[in-house]
Amino acid sequence: MVRKSFLSYNKTIWGPLELVEKLHPEAEEIGASVRDLPGLKTPLGRARAWLRLALMQKKMADYLRCLIIQRDLFSEFYEYHALMMEEEGAVIVGLLVGLNVIDANLCVKGEDLDSQVGVIDFSMYLKNEEDIGNKERNVQIAAILDQKNYVEELNRQLNSTVSSLHSRVDSLEKSNTKLIEELAIAKNNIIKLQEENHQLRSENKLILMKTQQHLEVTKVDVETEVQTYKHSRQGLDEMYSEARRQLRDESQLRQDVENELAVQVSMKHEIELAMKLLEKDIHEKQDTLIGLRQQLEEVKAINIEMYQKLQGSEDGLKEKNEIIARLEEKTSKITAAMRQLEQSDNDLLTQTRTIAMSLVKCASTDTQDQYKLVKDISF
Repeated sequence: MVRKSFLSYNKTIWGPLELVEKLHPEAEEIGASVRDLPGLKTPLGRARAWLRLALMQKKMADYLRCLIIQRDLFSEFYEYHALMMEEEGAVIVGLLVGLNVIDANLCVKGEDLDSQVGVIDFSMYLKNEEDIGNKERNVQIAAILDQKNYVEELNRQLNSTVSSLHSRVDSLEKSNTKLIEELAIAKNNIIKLQEENHQLRSENKLILMKTQQHLEVTKVDVETEVQTYKHSRQGLDEMYSEARRQLRDESQLRQDVENELAVQVSMKHEIELAMKLLEKDIHEKQDTLIGLRQQLEEVKAINIEMYQKLQGSEDGLKEKNEIIARLEEKTSKITAAMRQLEQSDNDLLTQTRTIAMSLVKCASTDTQDQYKLVKDISF
């Protein structure tokens, strides 16, 4: 940038503020936010938005201190005798630390930051109690203030006109640069196309010469081939007739083969049908065989059950025969016992008879002896 006034050539402070991103890492977020804001078209608007964001972040003093320290970079925007290049610049930056006490909440989106700020009327603050009675002086002050307001308004309009002209100049310079670049690209393309055209023409000439030579060679070959064709025409006719005869024979043979093939196809269909019927019969016989096997298994199961029952009945019969044998043995024992009892009864009867006879004989014996005798008999 050209050092021409208090600030840079376009009288904006966006240039030095943009350098803060390289010196302070935390300023990158502010710079990116300012660039992403819609509606900012001038560097002055970007600078105002940057200052508002720095106030809300409470880092303005730190950011400007980085610029004051790097005087070699700061000298690109200010003259050597400017206030910011002197020691007072550091004092001003130190005073800005007091702004960190304020919690700023400033609006950035939707604000017209590109236009100039309106004129502030300081007439109410310039009045003094001693000058209230002096009307002439008040009139002069009012006239001076009006002139001041008019000059400031005119200056604001001129500044807006100059800024618009600068923006138009910038846009025209950008468009001119783009047109120059496009013109250079077009010239390069034209040069390349001319070179390609020249190369294509030379290649076309070479192709034409080669084509003419090839045509001459081809013409000679065609003439020789025509003569050869005329000589070999007769042999070709004979070969053609022989080929037609062979074709007829081959056609007849092919017809016979096709007929035989049709017969074989019909036979194949019949065989397939017979195979399907045979498979169906086999499946039915297999189903019947499976049913017979199941019936055989059921008969086997019934036979096994009957055999088991027969074996069980035989065992029961054996047990019953054993029981009958035991019963017969018991019957024989009971019979023998009955016989013994009958024999013992008979013996007892005989003994009783003998005792009775003896009692009759011994009627005169003692009663006690008779009682003992009866007791012995009872035993």
